Amino acid sequence: MKSLAVFIFPEVQTLDLFGPLEMLGALQLEKKLAITMVAETAEPVVTRHGQRVIPDKTIQDGSDYDMLLVPGGDSAIPAAGRTGVGDWIVATCDKAELVMSVCTGSILLAMVGVLDGHRATTNKIDFKDTIHLGPRVDWVAQARWVQDGKFFTASGVAAGIDMSLAVVEHLCDREKAEWLADGCEYDWHKDPDWDPFAVTSGLVKG
Repeated sequence: MKSLAVFIFPEVQTLDLFGPLEMLGALQLEKKLAITMVAETAEPVVTRHGQRVIPDKTIQDGSDYDMLLVPGGDSAIPAAGRTGVGDWIVATCDKAELVMSVCTGSILLAMVGVLDGHRATTNKIDFKDTIHLGPRVDWVAQARWVQDGKFFTASGVAAGIDMSLAVVEHLCDREKAEWLADGCEYDWHKDPDWDPFAVTSGLVKG
């Protein structure tokens, strides 16, 4: 069984978190994945829309996980600078065989240096205003998600669902990912280069 740490922080974007968990959680039900919610403290974490999420572990409890998921939100950027967060992210990424981010979660990863030299993407509405925080990252303006080695980075919010299904395909197979998408009546965008939001955000020409 693989272990997945999900880093949660105050004001985390709700769908960034629960979209991937809807897909990846199916693997936990099948005893193929153990999901651990990790936060800075043991106090409940309140999402952007007010849901209270109780952490299973804190960043003080260690960083030995097979996989890591970092959702986003406006609060991801200040989280990168808080005591202990950067060190925990770096240590967890060093040990993990697969690292995922959604939206500005990739900016958090970039700010602590783990995406240096890698291709990655992030939220398109905030793209121009945030990528300077990761100057050594090869930012991809038009992509639903980007895989570079063990790193899977998704564009904004709902793109995390498409990315997480690609991770299910990576871990299992295409049939499993399609079965999960169909079960949620979700139209999975399988092409990582499908990204009309790069056009509407003025990052590329239509």
